[in-house]
Amino acid sequence: MLLNSLARVARQLVEAPTTTEYPEQRESLTDNYRGIHRLDMKTCISCAACERICPNKTIYMVDTETDKGTKKMPEINLERCLFCALCEEVCPPKCLVLTKDYNFEAFDRREYVRRPEELD
Repeated sequence: MLLNSLARVARQLVEAPTTTEYPEQRESLTDNYRGIHRLDMKTCISCAACERICPNKTIYMVDTETDKGTKKMPEINLERCLFCALCEEVCPPKCLVLTKDYNFEAFDRREYVRRPEELD
């Protein structure tokens, strides 16, 4: 039993690694791919339709300072998001859209909560 285990370890030391490195080139995405949200803060009318339609309750309207004063704008928790695009469909001025950006990693869970300024 011990010899079999040692033989297996010796074989794995000689073999090439089985994991692959992160690709240099990005994958080609389909036309209907949904990634991270983008918000145009200038055209947002603070209607909160995106907050009401979200099935996972990942969107909350928070106070945001703009050049015209304080407005309520969407804050999105990407960790809970289904990327269903219902928020994009219901937005009257079409200021909230889902991009093709899929590169969002974080070391802390709080980094997945994106304030309106970070969605620009």
